[in-house]
Amino acid sequence: MTDKFHHELVVVKDEVLAMAYMAEGMLRDSVAALRTGDRALAASVKERKSALTGRNDTLEEELYHLIALYHPVARDMRMIACSLKVIGSSERIGRYGKDIASVVLETEDNNRLPDIVSALSIPHMADLVLSMINDALKAYDGEDIAYITRHSERDDTVDLLRHTIFREGLSYMMEDPRTISRCTNLLMVARYLERCADHSCKIAEKVIYMVTGERIEIR
Repeated sequence: MTDKFHHELVVVKDEVLAMAYMAEGMLRDSVAALRTGDRALAASVKERKSALTGRNDTLEEELYHLIALYHPVARDMRMIACSLKVIGSSERIGRYGKDIASVVLETEDNNRLPDIVSALSIPHMADLVLSMINDALKAYDGEDIAYITRHSERDDTVDLLRHTIFREGLSYMMEDPRTISRCTNLLMVARYLERCADHSCKIAEKVIYMVTGERIEIR
């Protein structure tokens, strides 16, 4: 494969990482807005969604162009396949960040939201999910699967947290019907975070395939 191809691939990979960290930033900021009830921060997350989608479309075209122009094989092709998964999953993570931001903007009596958010352990769940996303991106960047060796175990922890949050949320609603609307929204947030963890696992699976040529499923 030509030096020109490899240079272009490195450039695109850097752009893919920039998009992925943009999506991670949207999720991180949406959780921060949820923790504090910061409507301005939540609004800024929603405003980034169209730019994220635009980056996704542009990078997808660039990666397809590399395939059509250079016909890569073996590890080069696996890197492109992995990059496509990274941008696809990142777009979904950013969308979930936008959805969490919408919860902040649409929940009535927003000033009481942070107390329930903390009581339901959503910040802890979010920290775990964000660490999984960051480690998956580090593995992609450095082509080092050491960052993702415990991804399955961490995903199980996130799943357990979602079930715990669901039970605790129901308890809150039964004890105080005035919390029903807020708690229902927060149960959806827990679901969004769980899906973001799943997307980090999909990225991790592709990174392992890119580096080793082995296809595995992280459950």
